[in-house]
Amino acid sequence: MSNNVSAKIGKGISPQQFQQSMTKNQAQFAEWFDRFAWQTEEDKQFFESLNNRDDLRCLIIAADWCGDVVRNIPVVFQVLENSGMPVEVFIKEQHEDLMKDFEGKGIPVVIFADTGGFVLGKWGPRPAHVQAIMTEFKASNPDREAPDFQEKMAAVRSQMVQAYGEDTGYQSVVVSELRELLSSF
Repeated sequence: MSNNVSAKIGKGISPQQFQQSMTKNQAQFAEWFDRFAWQTEEDKQFFESLNNRDDLRCLIIAADWCGDVVRNIPVVFQVLENSGMPVEVFIKEQHEDLMKDFEGKGIPVVIFADTGGFVLGKWGPRPAHVQAIMTEFKASNPDREAPDFQEKMAAVRSQMVQAYGEDTGYQSVVVSELRELLSSF
């Protein structure tokens, strides 16, 4: 993982520009965005308290075709909206250099850095309980060329959808994980 993203600060697009430029999944993204609700007043106040800090920046690597982006980034946008923290989005295919710096192909990657670009922490590509399913799958199925790989991948994606759940309950997990991460610096 790269320790500094200063060369990228100021080169991304705004959350609004990302949403407006979506050519895929825009309606689903908007639906998850609109369905967001704070589960606790304490969580809301924590993110609002970040207005007292001017040392944080958020860089998000995303793409509109990705289901995890469609599910998770509306939550990230909502919780950071009132934080006063500058948020920039980087389209994965246009910023492969940044993607390589953050270990792999999984998106979204939510990077928190200080004003000098020093990386303080990252979140993503999905809540820990959903990511655990993919981590287990990759450990058990290292050969992407295996004849049954795609079939197994389809099954694991189905398990991940079930782990997210049909409603917005997973959103409070994302909020909690982001709060825990931001509380650590």
